[in-house]
Amino acid sequence: MHDRRIDGETYTFGNAGGLFMNAMTWYDHTTESIWSQPWGRAIRGPLKGVQLFLLPSQLTTWASWQAEHPETLVMINDVDRIGRKQKFSTEFVIGLVLGETSKAYYYEDVATAGIVNDMMGQFPVVVWAQDNNFHAYLRQVEGEVLTFRLENGRIFDNETGSEWDITRGLAIDGPLRGQGLQPVPNSSAFDWAWLDFYPTTEFYQP
Repeated sequence: MHDRRIDGETYTFGNAGGLFMNAMTWYDHTTESIWSQPWGRAIRGPLKGVQLFLLPSQLTTWASWQAEHPETLVMINDVDRIGRKQKFSTEFVIGLVLGETSKAYYYEDVATAGIVNDMMGQFPVVVWAQDNNFHAYLRQVEGEVLTFRLENGRIFDNETGSEWDITRGLAIDGPLRGQGLQPVPNSSAFDWAWLDFYPTTEFYQP
């Protein structure tokens, strides 16, 4: 997910109907420049080279989202698709990007572990995946690096024993109650597509 504002102006994007490096392309209605969806970067046209800001986002199930945000309005394009349960491929990765550093985590590896404490270059990160949901955060609060564990379906940090709601990145009990974790910008992709756009990426090894 990207911020579609450029120099204070909000742009409207559409599907360009073509592929670039095996991935979707967009066009903006204002200049008709062509954009790479994974990069969020204009690759042809007047805005060539302009980079959109990658926003933290999450991929989750409708049931989980509705439980957390019951007043949500939903835009429906294809009614027949509602209710179908998505199953992630074994090649599906959670791709994280921080500055010039990128790292990919196979969904199945993270879901099997329940929660992963890792280093992404110099950045300490925590990645969680379960039931087709995933979240990624910097695992640092006020300069202290935290190590998270899964215990009987609940998540705690080893350093303070605080309990966390990982879907919100929020401490809900203990010494750190009320403290939040910073989300890490991420994208979901097949491993081969991720490598096309981030060829030097590191893959997490369990």
